[in-house]
Amino acid sequence: QVQLVESGGGWVQPGGSLRLSCAASERTFSSSAMGWFRQAPGKEREWIVAISRSGGNTYYADSVRGRFTISRDNAKNTVYLQMYSLKPEDTAVYYCATSDKRWSLIPDDYDSWGQGTQVTVSS
Repeated sequence: QVQLVESGGGWVQPGGSLRLSCAASERTFSSSAMGWFRQAPGKEREWIVAISRSGGNTYYADSVRGRFTISRDNAKNTVYLQMYSLKPEDTAVYYCATSDKRWSLIPDDYDSWGQGTQVTVSS
């Protein structure tokens, strides 16, 4: 399995921004669609964004559309999640994951997962 390492989480005030990164261990990164999920305490893991292998297609959950942007740099084996206008309800552990599908919002369609990075939005 591909090893994934997320970084960039932290604490931010409401309305602030953060940029998460997810670095993959293998060159086959470019053959996988990538997704970001999040899980808040006491809640199920929630899909929020996905990006196709080439980066040409992106998909967003309604809860983050217009505020979050996913991108990838296949030369660096890295996917990014730029988050703007953060809200307290965005507080969660954020995970990146790889999928052999074109893209998916179903966790079971994802094969490798990172360890997660905590994002806390509060004043």
